[in-house]
Amino acid sequence: MTFGPRRVHLKEQQRGADATTIGTLLLHVPGFLCSLALIAGVSYMLLPDLGWLPTALWIASGALAFHRPTESFFARHVLGFRYPTLQERDRLAAAWREVAARAGVDGRAYELWIEESEELNAYAAAGHIVGVTRFSLDHLPNGQLAAVLAHELGHHTGGHAWSSLLGYWYSLPGRLAWAALRTVTRLVFLVTSRFSAAATGLLFLVLGPLVLFLTISLWYLVLPVLIAPYLLAAVGRRSELRADRHAAALGFAPMLSEVLSTMHTGERAAEAAALQAGQQVHRPGILAGLLSSHPAYHTRLHHLEPYLRQRG
Repeated sequence: MTFGPRRVHLKEQQRGADATTIGTLLLHVPGFLCSLALIAGVSYMLLPDLGWLPTALWIASGALAFHRPTESFFARHVLGFRYPTLQERDRLAAAWREVAARAGVDGRAYELWIEESEELNAYAAAGHIVGVTRFSLDHLPNGQLAAVLAHELGHHTGGHAWSSLLGYWYSLPGRLAWAALRTVTRLVFLVTSRFSAAATGLLFLVLGPLVLFLTISLWYLVLPVLIAPYLLAAVGRRSELRADRHAAALGFAPMLSEVLSTMHTGERAAEAAALQAGQQVHRPGILAGLLSSHPAYHTRLHHLEPYLRQRG
């Protein structure tokens, strides 16, 4: 499939916030509140008269998710992306123009990046980043490459990318504090266990009721934080299906189904090769499946079938 130049008819509404975006933001509220309490507490402890300033700066820092230089820094130094070469840019630009034209969006609002990877994959990140692996660029036909880009554009136009980044950023202080607390607790139990089992048991008897009391007293914060990862994963799976639907609605359903089938076949071939080599294949259990942010390939292919029948 070749793409020629064409006129782009821009939609008035370039972006939105669909149900999965709203759900993601709501599910991150408990984590945000825990982080806010932590940041404010430490700020007022260190700066009694100016404690509001670090807190306000932290809240305002979320705007950096839409700051283009910060996004470029994030893409290069956090995600490990690089700018495309001239040849890569020419190939990406042709597919991207076609996707933008069909979607009615201004393709120039987004930045295309390359990840040095031998996997078939692509990413939507922050406010304007679309990343493609070098393997995808080198091996996918034009139509399939466009389908992958249309899927990632669906994440952007639906608000999935920026809401996930904001949720992650605002819940990060609370998560880091929780991870530090768990590490310290494990170290304390490790140290006491070297003295005697009695000391470990005494520590458990002291800390156990305290943790139970805090859990019961603050259940309205503890419970949402504990179940949030499972709910966020479920919302993430729904956002993937919505991005698939976005690509399919633009006419890329056959090409996207081919990409998904290729990825599914590659996954099964890798498992078969591992088994043949005598290696143990670890398949995810029920809990791991509930924490997966992507639906199974057969689920995604099933949701594409109505669009394939329409073309037939």
